[in-house]
Amino acid sequence: MNRRLPLVVLTSAALALSACSSGGGSDEPAATSTADNAGETVTLWLAGGDTPDELRTYLQDTFASETGATLKIEEQAWGDLVTKLTTALPDAANTPDVVELGNTQSPTFTNVGAFMDISDMYDELGGDKLLQSFVEAGSVDDTKYALPYYFGSRYMFYRKDIWKKAGVEVPTTLEEFNSAVATIAEDNPEDIKNFSGFFIGGQDWRNGISWIFANGGDLATKEDGQWVSTLSDPASLEGLTQLQTIQREASKAPADAKDQSPWLYINDSDTILDEEGKQTSKTSLAAATIMAPGWAHWSIGDLVKKDGKQVREWNDDTFGVFALPGTDGEPAPVFAGGSNIAISAKTQNPELSEELLRIVFSPEYQKMLGGAGLGPANSDYVDSLGDDEFAQALIDSASNSKLTPAAPGWAAVESSQVLEEFFGKIRDTDDLAGLAQQYDEKITPMLNG
Repeated sequence: MNRRLPLVVLTSAALALSACSSGGGSDEPAATSTADNAGETVTLWLAGGDTPDELRTYLQDTFASETGATLKIEEQAWGDLVTKLTTALPDAANTPDVVELGNTQSPTFTNVGAFMDISDMYDELGGDKLLQSFVEAGSVDDTKYALPYYFGSRYMFYRKDIWKKAGVEVPTTLEEFNSAVATIAEDNPEDIKNFSGFFIGGQDWRNGISWIFANGGDLATKEDGQWVSTLSDPASLEGLTQLQTIQREASKAPADAKDQSPWLYINDSDTILDEEGKQTSKTSLAAATIMAPGWAHWSIGDLVKKDGKQVREWNDDTFGVFALPGTDGEPAPVFAGGSNIAISAKTQNPELSEELLRIVFSPEYQKMLGGAGLGPANSDYVDSLGDDEFAQALIDSASNSKLTPAAPGWAAVESSQVLEEFFGKIRDTDDLAGLAQQYDEKITPMLNG
């Protein structure tokens, strides 16, 4: 979900990082009192604006109270994060002490020694209660370097009114879903031009891989110490074949469409006016179903005016949500959103950085994450998300979620957009197995650097 540097750039940083001690200066004397830390500052990099100001203030105040030191929080844009981390992490004089980074970005840095080994804190910070797919993304073999910060997940948003008119029920299995959206597209009860029973862009691999995962396939696997692309494996091909059928029979999304703003196609047609009454944009109902992160519900609903602005207001009579079901009726494995958190191997404040992690993984902060709509890293506190339909769909969809392979070269795969290229060709190919094999041969060398 985030832009990454080509692997050649990251490899140059690896030469410097690989010389770092994974203990990150652990011979520094431990703090004995808050007074001892009065002049110390720990820098935390947060990615994007997902962490609300209230939570940032809590971290700073609690850190000062418990350690006597100052917590400096710096926000980094997602688009620049990998570039800045690659430059800053090897530099002991300028490295942030603690960093948030995307879950799929973690292997890029864990595999080159950029983060401190925090295996001895794992059980204390939550252990097996932590979201395991994120833990795996932040680990090398059994050594833990980055742990989950928060999770998000994707689920289905659907038009109750259109599904009802098409005579289709909410599905309980993946087969039922595949059939339902094709039926709705064919029936098209509102007689809408270019109508999709399920709108999924041709290049939308982040949602499309759910069909691979649900059928027991994967994007890559590790064999004899080397990562191998597995798009052409039988289980992966079964999922890709189902996706091809959906693209052909249920979706009118363009072949080059990605996963941006699918909610534009599920809202009713409405002209949006500016304060002077001039038309600024227009949305058009074109889909009965979309797949999107949970926060998309703020952009879905009836167009209403509040505080002088036109906004979307969710309407339970028109819209609904459900987790994509798997082949066995349990939630399908979907690509999990969210981020990890880690301590720089070059930090000059290892003990204070560990104290910050203890605050982040405390029950109080975990519950605050849930209250802000961010999935807590620790499963004991997911009830803090609430009990509405959005919270339930998020919890259900995340319960079986997966991440991209924890391969050292995964950043190179994403930055090359080779997956967008592959998925964009699925609809029109007459030889899906051959196409998958062709892209396995392209991707495998990239996975291992």
